[in-house]
Formats: sequence, C-alpha cells, structure tokens
Amino acid sequence: MIIQKTENSRLSDFDPNNFSFGSTFIDHMVICEYENGKWGDVKLVPYGPIPFTPAMMGVNYGQACFEGMKAYKDKDGQVFLFRPEKNFERINKSAARLAMPEVTEEMFLDGLKALVDIDRNWIPQGEGMSLYIRPLIFATEEALKARVANKYMFAIVATPAKSYYSEPVSVKISDHYSRAANGGVGSAKAAGNYAASFYPTQLAIEEGYEQIIWTDDATHEYFEESGTMNVFVRINDTIYTPPTSEKILDGVTRDSFIQLAKKRGIEVKIEPVAVKTVVEAQKNGTLKEVWGVGTAVVTTVFQALGYEGVKLALPKLSDEESYAAILKKDLTDLQNNLSEDPFGWRVVVEKDVLETV
Repeated sequence: MIIQKTENSRLSDFDPNNFSFGSTFIDHMVICEYENGKWGDVKLVPYGPIPFTPAMMGVNYGQACFEGMKAYKDKDGQVFLFRPEKNFERINKSAARLAMPEVTEEMFLDGLKALVDIDRNWIPQGEGMSLYIRPLIFATEEALKARVANKYMFAIVATPAKSYYSEPVSVKISDHYSRAANGGVGSAKAAGNYAASFYPTQLAIEEGYEQIIWTDDATHEYFEESGTMNVFVRINDTIYTPPTSEKILDGVTRDSFIQLAKKRGIEVKIEPVAVKTVVEAQKNGTLKEVWGVGTAVVTTVFQALGYEGVKLALPKLSDEESYAAILKKDLTDLQNNLSEDPFGWRVVVEKDVLETV
C-alpha cells in the first residue's frame, strides 16, 4: 500500500456535536486504479477531487456500484468494523453483475482498516454515532462507446454519521412504480438503482409521505423493499420479511436483524409478503408494526401506510413493546461493544495498522 498522509488535517474544524452527515469528509481516502486487465497499487491519500472528464464511461453508461458500512468507537476508544466480509462479498457480486472487475479481499479489507485507523479520531463517540464508509467501483475510461470499459477505480471515502430518520414516517405502498424487475440489477448496489428511485419518491413526498414501499413489478401485490431499506412486517408476534432475490438487496442489517430475532426466540418467516395480507392485518388489529432497516438509518419505524388513497395508521408501541426497537438496541449494543458478540461480527481495527499493510 502506498501511503500519503495529509499535511493539512481538517480535524480541528470538526465539531462532533454539529456536523452534516454525507457532506463532511474525513482527511483521507483510498483509491486503486484498474488498467490493462489488473488492479494497480492501493493508495491511501488525502481526501480531495480527482480529475475526470464528462466522457468518463461510468457517467455515460452507468458502470458504478457501491457499499455502505460503518465503523464504531466504544467508550474506551477502541474501533470496530461490523461484518466487513459481507460488504466485500456483495460489492463483488454487484461488480460482476455490471461487468466490472472484482476487487481482492486484501484490497478491500486492508484498505478499510488503513483508512479507519489513520482517521480514527474522526469517529464520533456516543449513542447513534459512527463513521459511515462508502467503498465504490466505477468505470473511468474516457470513451463514448457503449461497451464494457477498460479502466476503473476502486475507492473508499467516509463521513461521520449520527442518527437520523429517528421519528416514525409515513410510507406509500407503490401501485405503479417498481424498484427492480426480474432479470434486472435489483440485487446489486448499482448507482442507477438509486437514481431511478428518486422521481417516484418525490411524487410520494408531494402526496404527504416520506418514503415508498416498493412492490413487485408484475402485479404490485407483494412488498419488496422500502425506500433504500429492506422491509419487515410484524403480524401478532411473528416477523415477516421478503426473501432476497435478483430484485431484492441482500442487506447486512436485514440479515443481522433476522439472526438477532431468532436468538431472542422470535419467530421469523422469510417469505413473500402480500400487500392484501398487511392491509387486512391492519384492519383486524393484528398488524403490530412495519419498519425498514439499512446501514445508514439502522431502523426506521413506519407510523402509517398509504394504500389506495387512504392512510392506514399503525399502532404506537413503546420501546419495550416494539420488536423494531428491541432488535435495533440489540444490534447497536453489539456494534458499539456494549454487549457480547456471540456471532463474531465485530472486527477490531488495531492502532498503527498501517505499519503492517
């Protein structure tokens, strides 16, 4: 690994109690370029702009994918990653689907650890606080040709994070737009998936909702995802969540919630979730809660579902009654080293890891 430390740290200007998630960036980033059929040296360099032209193929033809993950700091200042091997597996799955070169485990994990270690002082401490990390791969070849590119970049950037979407939200059950289709790229974290979701979400916001529950493209009769999150439904004391597929992203937070629920003895059914079943449960009082999960938000609880022009209110549960709240606490306690880790999900980032990579 080639290391170039910044001579102009911005850390002294960073206020951990007052910052903007997603637009406040740490001092360094990781980059690695692919050319002539192979990846070059991994470089840890000062964060900043990279020169590209509007003819870059990733911009024109959409060969771009990314991951979302976090690093956490406990009360003693020890730093952890959370299940990074899952993100490594998934970024390569996305890359393969978009005909891009896969990254090596060494590039991905060593790059992550080196970046988090050198900028560990950027990681805020406290409830809901973390460092959000964005590994990504995109085509960089300068050519206006609709074909697989010959040049790519792997990069890792990061931004301090705090809790958001903490208040319950209203979501519209989509009856027209879909996030993904059979044979498409729904199971990949392709950049274009997010661009295509913005317009339907904008329409839902204009109707008084904060987000959308995406339904299947063929019939719009089954839940798939919600916004940029996987979705969970609780009817009575059973949790339901749609199975992953080529249309539904295999979320790390989703899988963690499932395993934590099973550890508590909560019944989890991974099966298609019909819109009619959820609506009927709301009407007969057996629908207890619906929520979304994802890396950035962890958990977003829904207070109402929009269906056929009507807002269907959901029960207001206390944190002691809500499976969403209970499982969120289980997860964040584990991530922040406040509880035991029976799954081996926490990965310690040792200090001075740069001396060994």
